Order: sequence, then C-alpha cells, then structure tokens
Amino acid sequence: MAGRTFISTLNALAREQARRERRLEAEHRRIQRETARRARDTERSNRLKEKEDKQRYLEARLDETAEKNVELVERIEELQHILEHTLSVNDAITFEALRIRDGYTPSQIPKDLTVLQPSPRKQAFLLEVRQMGFFENLFGFKGRYLRETEAAGARYDAALKSWEASEKKRHAKLAELRAQDEAARQAYEKKVQQRNMEVNDLETAYKNGEAVAIKTYNSMVLERSEYPEGFPQRFRLAYVSESKEIVVEYDFPDINVIPRVAEYRYSRSKDEIEEKPRKSGDIKELYQDIIASTTIRTIHEVLEADQGHHLEIVVFNGYVQAVDLATGKDIRPCLISVRTTREEFMQINLARIEKSTCLRNLGAQVSSQPQALQSVKPVVEFDMVDKRFIEQADVLGELESRPNLMDLNPSEFEALVSNLFAKMGLETKLTRSSRDGGVDAVAFDTRPVLGGKVVIQAKRYKNTVGVSAVRDLYGTMLNEGASKGIIVATSSYGPDAYEFAKDKPLELIDGGGLLYLLDQVGVKARIVIPEEG
Repeated sequence: MAGRTFISTLNALAREQARRERRLEAEHRRIQRETARRARDTERSNRLKEKEDKQRYLEARLDETAEKNVELVERIEELQHILEHTLSVNDAITFEALRIRDGYTPSQIPKDLTVLQPSPRKQAFLLEVRQMGFFENLFGFKGRYLRETEAAGARYDAALKSWEASEKKRHAKLAELRAQDEAARQAYEKKVQQRNMEVNDLETAYKNGEAVAIKTYNSMVLERSEYPEGFPQRFRLAYVSESKEIVVEYDFPDINVIPRVAEYRYSRSKDEIEEKPRKSGDIKELYQDIIASTTIRTIHEVLEADQGHHLEIVVFNGYVQAVDLATGKDIRPCLISVRTTREEFMQINLARIEKSTCLRNLGAQVSSQPQALQSVKPVVEFDMVDKRFIEQADVLGELESRPNLMDLNPSEFEALVSNLFAKMGLETKLTRSSRDGGVDAVAFDTRPVLGGKVVIQAKRYKNTVGVSAVRDLYGTMLNEGASKGIIVATSSYGPDAYEFAKDKPLELIDGGGLLYLLDQVGVKARIVIPEEG
C-alpha cells in the first residue's frame, strides 16, 4: 500500500514537472513569437521609414534640380531681353529728381529725457511719521515723535538732493542730444544746399550745351541703366559740340556671361545632378545677340534721354576685355562699331526689328566671330574725338612752339596732310592746286588685296564741313577709280555729311582726329580757330 502511494506521488510530481515544463516551453515559444513579431514590425517600420526617407530625399533632389533649371531659364531670358528691357523705361533724367526736397528728420529723443519728473514733497515724508497718541501727548512723551520727524526730514533732504542731481543729468543729456541733432540738421541742410546748387549748375551748363555737362548727364543715363549680373558697365564718353557728336566706348561682358549649361537632370542611379552642355552654336548666337542688343540699347538710351537736343550723331564702339590664349596677354578687341544720326535712328521701331539686320542697315562694322575675339576697325577712334586731346594741345601750345594749323596757308596745309599719310605708310603725291580736279593728294596703299588708290581732300576750315564737300569727294573718287576717299578737316562735320558717307568707302577725319594722327607720328600741333571779327 505504501509503495503504491509512493508511486502515485512520483507520478503526480512528474505530471506537475511536465506541466511546468510545458508552460515554460509555451512561454518560451510565446516570447520567441513575440520577439519575431516585433522584429518583423521593426523591419517593416524601418523599411517603410527608409522608403519614405528615400522618397523625401528623391523629392528634395528633384526640387533642387528644378530650382537650378528655373534659375537657368530666368538667366537666359534676362540675356535675351536686354533691348526689350529698356523700351518700357523713360531714360531721360529730370534735374528736379536730382535735387533733394525732403526736409530733415529730427532724431528721436528718448521720452524719459523729455518728461519732467516731479520733485519730492516734504509733506509726503512727514506723513510717514506716526502721530502721537492721546496719552503720549498728555504725559509729554514727545521724544519718539521728534526723532521720527527729524529722520523723515533727513530722508526728504536726501531724496531732494538725488532728484536735483538726476534732473541736472537729464537736462545735460537732453541738451547734448539736441545739440547733436542741431549739428546734424545744419550738416544736412548744407549738404542739400550744396547738392541742389550743383544740380542747378549742371542744369544750366547742360541747357547751354557745355560739353562737360553733356558728358556728365549722359554718364548718369548710362550708369542708371540696369543690366543682368556680370555686365561690367564700364564706358567712356567723348563729345564734340560743333557737330553734336557723342562717342560711346563701351565694354561688353565676355562670353562666359552665358551659362554653359543648357539643362540640369537628376540621375537616380548616380545620385548626381548632371549638366547637359549648351551647344557652342547656341552660345555664339546668344553672344552675338547680347552685343547687338547692348549696342542698339545704348544708342537708344542716350538719344531718348537727350532732352536738350544736344545729340545729332552717336558713335558706339563696343569692346571686350579678354586674354589672348595664344600669347597669354591682355587684349581688348573691338567687336562692333557704328555711327548713326538722330534722324535715322529715331525712325526705327525697336519693338519690331531684327537686330542684326538693323545694324547692317545702320552701316555697323560687326565682328563675325565675337566668341573668337575677332576684332573690327572702329568707325572712329575714341581718342580722335576726345575733346580733352584738343584741350590739352591748346593748353600746352601756350608753352611750346607748336604750330597752329590755322596759321598755315592752304598749300602748306595740303602738304602737311600729304606728309602725314606718307609717315603712316602710304605712298603719297601732291597734286597741283589748279589742276587737281578736287584732289589735294593721291596716295597708294601698296598692301595686296586690301590696298589700292586713295584720294585725299584737305579742308583748312573754321566752320562745319557740310555734305557738299563729302559728296564732291565721292564723285572725285569714282572718277579717279580710287578704292577709298579721305577728307581731312581742321573743323568738324555735320550729321548730313556722316549720313552720306555711311556705307561708302569714305573716311571723315575732323580736327581732333587730325591732331591725334599727327601726335601718333610724332608731330605736335594745335588748332586755334580765330574768332569772328
């Protein structure tokens, strides 16, 4: 019986142990399943997050690419609309706009410095003293009251002294700020007065046709002109009062102003924003358009702004500062040169033109390969018309023994011109004055292909040379079978003379140009036109 009980107990223990192990195994499996589930959930979450991160990154890269393309398109549109930009702008500068009309704005003074702080009142301090009671007053105990009254008086005296010091400091600071403001007001008003006087002087000089004022005014016109980033906007101006001719020497940006990228594309496989290069033909075409647009725009701006009607002829020479890749030297080729008259240019509807055709019609010399820095010969060299050259000669003429060309007789002047071209490398021969047939000298350019016969007329004039003299020279040139005609004068030419010479193998050299050419061959001279009477 006892043995069966022992076996039964062992069986119960075994079953309990088995149940316990089954429970532990089940719990272990549950934990494994839960761990695996959590791992799967984490993996799914990570994959989802990674996918979302990749999507967000992809969207960010695509947005970056789109932004770069928008900037690219905006840049190209800027470069393509250089001429159109000025058509909606009034280029004239009003002298009133140059004056300062705004009054002086006083400085703000802190409010605490302008508000008077109330002085301390003695009565307020005395009210702080506890009054004597009935019994204290009855039995004559006044000591406490007197001590407290005396202390209150002392506090009042200290407060009054502090208030007086604070007020003194406030008044001093207020006076200092007001003095500074008054000094600033006087300086401002002095600046306004000086500025407005300068504007008045400029306006008067401009209306009187003074060359310096006309150059200053037109400089302001061109300085105010807004161009895309990368345009140097460097220029020089020369003005000839006699013929109302302005010469603008302008610097273009180099070809790198045009983006070399045609489009940006994002490559997912490389995770790179790739550049699609712009075609060289497109770059050349756009650069030619920039040159044409800047040229026409500049001529338009100075003529539209010419409120004093001081301009009848505009010459534009456009250059670019570059490096000769063959020699490494700095070069500055002329990429375009054109001369036009006000009458001719103002008849053009700039909103409807084809730019290159317009320039050809104006007789412009335009580089066919501007991207290769191919240069053209300027219609007029800047220094040949720069009035400063003549003014310098006149000033130094008082100190040096330079001949005044106006003191030469006609035969001597013709000989001077003939000698000049001989020193410039031409074979020249003077003609007899009675049998010249309108020719003062005949020169031969011995260069092959480009050379040929040249007829020269010398005009020692004090007045403007008109179109008739130029027309006569052209007729003589045709009769002589010459390839070119040159007229050299001590004065200037009218716009009709330049207009007639346009598109013809004629070159008009005025007094400033003559002095410049003489200086180039080492001959110092001056031109002093005698006054009437």
